[in-house]
Amino acid sequence: MELKVYKIEIRELLSETLEIEANDLKEAISKAKKLYDNEKIILSEQNYINTEFKFSH
Repeated sequence: MELKVYKIEIRELLSETLEIEANDLKEAISKAKKLYDNEKIILSEQNYINTEFKFSH
């Protein structure tokens, strides 16, 4: 009997909560994104939350 091939997707969730001073939510998100894009915030294994395994079509 021949074995089937399955595609399994592995997702890891990393998370960090920041306190950002801003005039409004849009500005706060923009500042957080800029910090992340400029590698001022780097998520690592210390920020690990969860791993999911699921079938990928």
